[in-house]
Amino acid sequence: MSSQSSTMTAIQRGSVAAGVKTEAGIRRKGILLLGLSLGYFMVLLDTGVVNVALPAIRDDIGGGLSGLQWVVNGYTLTFAALLLTMGALSDRFGARRVFLTGTWAFLIASGLTAAAPDLGVLIWHARGPRRRGRRAPPGPHGLIATAYADPARRARALGAWAAITGVALAAGPVVGGVLTDTLGWRFIFVINVPFALLSVLITRALAPQVPPNPYRAIDLPGQSLAVLTLAGLTFGVIQSEPEGWTSAPVIIALAVGTAAAIGFIAVERREPGVRGPMLPLELFRNPAFSVGLLNGLLVNFGLSGVLFVMSLHLQQGLGHTAMAAGLAFPPLALPTAFNPVSTGRLVAKKGPRGPSILGFSLMTAGALVQLLFVGATGAERYAPTAVGLLVFGFGVSFAIPSLVTTLVSSAPKEQAGIASGALNSARQTGAVAGVAVLGSFLQASPGDGGTKVALTVAAAALGADAVLAVAYIGRRTAE
Repeated sequence: MSSQSSTMTAIQRGSVAAGVKTEAGIRRKGILLLGLSLGYFMVLLDTGVVNVALPAIRDDIGGGLSGLQWVVNGYTLTFAALLLTMGALSDRFGARRVFLTGTWAFLIASGLTAAAPDLGVLIWHARGPRRRGRRAPPGPHGLIATAYADPARRARALGAWAAITGVALAAGPVVGGVLTDTLGWRFIFVINVPFALLSVLITRALAPQVPPNPYRAIDLPGQSLAVLTLAGLTFGVIQSEPEGWTSAPVIIALAVGTAAAIGFIAVERREPGVRGPMLPLELFRNPAFSVGLLNGLLVNFGLSGVLFVMSLHLQQGLGHTAMAAGLAFPPLALPTAFNPVSTGRLVAKKGPRGPSILGFSLMTAGALVQLLFVGATGAERYAPTAVGLLVFGFGVSFAIPSLVTTLVSSAPKEQAGIASGALNSARQTGAVAGVAVLGSFLQASPGDGGTKVALTVAAAALGADAVLAVAYIGRRTAE
């Protein structure tokens, strides 16, 4: 009996030790998830705070509307061009290493941005390089997948990651408005430093080592041409109003962008086995993939364009402070913090067609509500703004999860990562185009007239999204 009792005691001790180890492991993974989420949290937080702070930046260091467009697009332009390569960089050098390198670059450049003496330094020397260094978005997915081997736990972890980053989108305009009105616009960049440092410390201590693949090819020709394409076309559109469509800089920029786009297509037509193109063109043989990318571009065209236009309209057109303007945007962002989880379940059960159509239709309706009440002031303006932004936000929360499912399911399993990267790149490209195109309408017709034209174009783009969803999503995937 004593021997049996000793054996039982040893088993119990082992079970307790295993339980403690398991609990400790769960806590460590939870802290790691928080650290990784802070990386993308900063990216989305910055997007919101910058839009609200634009008038204050102009008042302090100068610059016209085209300068403000570059403040926003300098933040997204190179990111859009580099997203397709980020997966390859993470594979080749290791997701942990790429994540840490990018976060350190983001931390240092945030401090430089806060100290920018003029608009040129703010745009080119800080915000552009900071975004080029920002390699965190592709890194966390690989690190989370490695840390959470069990599919169910991984799904919950990714859901928590989405919720944390959704909070950033909701908090961005409010935080930006408060900081701008109390401490000054420079503190919207200073606030990134503690978040980035905490993310670095947690990741270094807890992130698993993902073995690098030195044989993973990097498509440098394709990457260079992608950057030239977006930079040339964006410069041409933004500078078309202050310099004119027939001016030499605009013509040269548009010519360079067009030639680079043709070169990009030629480079990506190579056989995948030669160097591994970052965007295999055979994926476009599936209409669902092509339409999904176009939908992704138009979604962010409308989202980023409306944020840019409404931020300026609330402050310059209606005379609100930065804080008051920031407090107008939570109705748009709050649905994105909680509704994607429900949307994901709905897509898993019913497919992406219904949520896609609903999402694009709601975004269109939200933009139209803003358009109808552009000339209103006071209480007559606040209620429609809140309702319109709320409808718009629910549309975003239905549309984007559906897009992810559509793109990933339309590509072969071995190219699912490329499809996801292509969607992210298309969305960022749409964000750049939205600010550039809608901002050009604001420059052409200052005041309510330009705002109405910009919102009309945004609503038309989102309406086209809904039409494409009706025609293609969920119908022709099998082809």
